[in-house]
Amino acid sequence: MDRLIPPNNVTEFILLGLTQNPHLQKILFIVFLFIFLFTVLANLLIVITISLSPALSAPMYFFLTYLSFIDASYTSVTTPKMIIDLLYQRRIILLGSCLTQLFVEHFLGGSEIILLIVMAYDHYVAICKPLHYTTIMRQRLCHLLVVMAWIGGTLHATGQILFMINLPFCGPSIIDHFMCDLFPLLKLACRDTYMLGMVVAANSGAMCLLIFSMLLISYIVILSSLKCHGSEGRRKALSTRGSHFTVVVLFFVLCIFTYMGPVATYPADKLVTVFFAILTPMLNPIIYTVRNTEVKNAMRSLLKTRVT
Repeated sequence: MDRLIPPNNVTEFILLGLTQNPHLQKILFIVFLFIFLFTVLANLLIVITISLSPALSAPMYFFLTYLSFIDASYTSVTTPKMIIDLLYQRRIILLGSCLTQLFVEHFLGGSEIILLIVMAYDHYVAICKPLHYTTIMRQRLCHLLVVMAWIGGTLHATGQILFMINLPFCGPSIIDHFMCDLFPLLKLACRDTYMLGMVVAANSGAMCLLIFSMLLISYIVILSSLKCHGSEGRRKALSTRGSHFTVVVLFFVLCIFTYMGPVATYPADKLVTVFFAILTPMLNPIIYTVRNTEVKNAMRSLLKTRVT
């Protein structure tokens, strides 16, 4: 029976990276180093601002703190290695490191998906049931919802890694990507992965599609309820909740595109992953600060306090 199972004699993978052009690699090194530093610092600034500002004590900002923390962590999983690899022609990642990267990616990604659902629920209660908002969104419930997001992310990532950890890899060991992900690894496995690919697509792609559809319905309900509000109330609601909707669309559309298809890799995958894993965490703090007056005022107040 053991003879039917291909040996797992691959201990490391070679990542082809974003490009093989040495001149373009140097340019991308500078660009992505700047993006990485900005993303981490901007998200940490939001975490510090909300944590130190009594004016930002609403549940929405409590959840935004964890969203920013996840974004800073998510970009730190893949971007540093990609930046370093741009300086070398031979890019190697060990099998154990590859699976660890895969687990952390899906743990943080799964947690962020659930957290975005929680934030959408918070927006729904704030707009559709404003008189009961403080009663429903109690501090204890907010903490419980965040814990559920972490647990959900753990379960999602554990399910993905259990599928991958027993896959035999016997060569070739070249991944046409700049990071480890599900479909590139499934493509290198030494056995038929059609059914496993369907399970992965259901666990990631179909889940993104289902949740995105539910969120769209919730926002239609929210927009319908705004008709009962005055023009000033509608403007304020759209400025704060519209930023969250923008983040949701960016996150889920790219998630669906990445994981909803068959087990295959396409030239556009690298570009989509760059936007999904690197640019979206950078855009989130911009979206939430530029369109949110309260966060901008809190940042100014915090900076004035530190300067004086």
